[in-house]
Amino acid sequence: MTTHHADTDSELGALRERMRHSASHVMADAVTRLFPDAKLAIGPPTADGFYYDFLLPRSFTPEDLEAIDAHIRQTIDSDLPFVYEELSREEALRMFAEQPFKLEIIEELPEDEAISIFRHGEFIDLCQGPHVASTGKISAYKLLNVAGAYWRGDERRPMLQRIYGTAFETAEALDDHLARLEEAQRRDHRRLGRELDLLSFHEEYGPGLAFWHPKGGRIRTVIEDFWRREHYRAGYDLVFSPHIGKSTLWETSGHLDFYAENMYSPMDVDGQDYYVKPMNCPFHIQIYKSSLRSYRELPMRLGELGTVYRYERSGVLHGLLRVRGFTQDDAHIFCRPDQVRDELESCVDFMRFFLSAFGFEDFRVYLSTRNEGGKFAGSIEDWDMATEALRDVIRSRGLPYEEDEGGAVFYGPKIDVKMVDALGREWQCTTIQFDFNLPERFDVTYVAEDGREYRPFMVHRALLGSMERFFGVLIEHYAGAFPVWLAPVQAVVIPIADRHVEFAQGVAQRLKQSDIRVEVDDRSERMNAKIRHAQLQKVPYMLVVGDKEAEADTASVRLRDGSDLGPTSIDATADLIRDAIDARA
Repeated sequence: MTTHHADTDSELGALRERMRHSASHVMADAVTRLFPDAKLAIGPPTADGFYYDFLLPRSFTPEDLEAIDAHIRQTIDSDLPFVYEELSREEALRMFAEQPFKLEIIEELPEDEAISIFRHGEFIDLCQGPHVASTGKISAYKLLNVAGAYWRGDERRPMLQRIYGTAFETAEALDDHLARLEEAQRRDHRRLGRELDLLSFHEEYGPGLAFWHPKGGRIRTVIEDFWRREHYRAGYDLVFSPHIGKSTLWETSGHLDFYAENMYSPMDVDGQDYYVKPMNCPFHIQIYKSSLRSYRELPMRLGELGTVYRYERSGVLHGLLRVRGFTQDDAHIFCRPDQVRDELESCVDFMRFFLSAFGFEDFRVYLSTRNEGGKFAGSIEDWDMATEALRDVIRSRGLPYEEDEGGAVFYGPKIDVKMVDALGREWQCTTIQFDFNLPERFDVTYVAEDGREYRPFMVHRALLGSMERFFGVLIEHYAGAFPVWLAPVQAVVIPIADRHVEFAQGVAQRLKQSDIRVEVDDRSERMNAKIRHAQLQKVPYMLVVGDKEAEADTASVRLRDGSDLGPTSIDATADLIRDAIDARA
């Protein structure tokens, strides 16, 4: 992996990984001391901390966590060394005879593979490391919470209890992280989705499927309308493809060979197996192949807001960020070799335009290249040309990037772009992916100027990733206080008393004439309660009207951050809001 980050960042990341891995062992040690019958599963470090999974006859309580914490502190104070050892398969099976999950892991290892363990004190765990030198090197840690997790993420396997924790090199770094966690909880899209009446999930009727409420649907419509308009301007043709396809389509595409575990079971239609689509690309290829294509028709850019369905294990479902049904902002570009560079530049520029339109100015770029020793579709010459074109475009646009050497999937090199939110978290969004596999499988061609048929280059391209995931990130990035152009309700008119309702409704109608999304809060509540409600609902503008305002044809304008703009004419207020909408402010 070639990176533009400083070496010190890599060293710090490696230190944290070792410390967190070590902390998970110390935590497991504490649990087994308190609960000798506990069955140990796995306990890896993560990007933000660590966890360990346990099988117990009862649930952990807050008091249990306090007792576990006390044992952890004792072990850290004892400064016990972490000792590496290797065992034969037979020794390992004897050592972990009472630990069924460890036995399962051991039995899956190759017969001739040496099995490693780590010890500290009397605690022994099946592990390859790495660890810090001793328990005393675990500088600052905290146990966070307990959650359920199926063994190996499979709902058909036992439900385990997972204790999450985190560890850092200093108390200050830990405090900063805990503050970010608290802020992340405040911004959690699942909570805000309920509070702002944007969406809901109904596990009893379909886990991993989002129900978009009118306000969430309004924002989605604004995003999709913007997406469609800009794609037409950029020279894309928008298409619609079926939601199901015969098994022969997925056999030809290779999905049934390589992707079947992520596809739903087939349905029988007239004696034929049909599958709901996990991807749109095979359908776009059929649209391309519906007639003989000339070199003059290229590049052909087909875009679709296409809803797909993928089976995700219930243990990994997470609000809008990991769902089973989602709408991709998908596009496939078919082009000649001499057009590749221009198309890639357009994709990268389009990505920057879209992300900045939604307020994301910071993002990270990752380039994945061919695995020299692995299998791959297409020719080495095509791979080299495509990879160099991707690299050149990234550099020409002045984008810092990391290069994952050998990290590309077998069908082509790609660029992944991760946008960075208000809390500094990275989220996968844009993908620009060459595909040398599907054009070969479906025999995709065009007729060149010399009258011969050639294989076009095919590029998969998504800008936002999916409507669901992007919306979840958008909610958390703005903590529900969307920019004015996206806000489901851009203004609320608040009559002070019942006698002001008629004037308030007239004000709302005038704002609607400027295509402003406005409501009237005519509930029999006190004015301050209505203002507070509008602020909690993150409405950008509140127009309070009473006797003075009705007489002067004005409104007392307040903002959701508490600012008071004072009396403003209705026309000026409409212009103010309209300007903010047009500027995507």
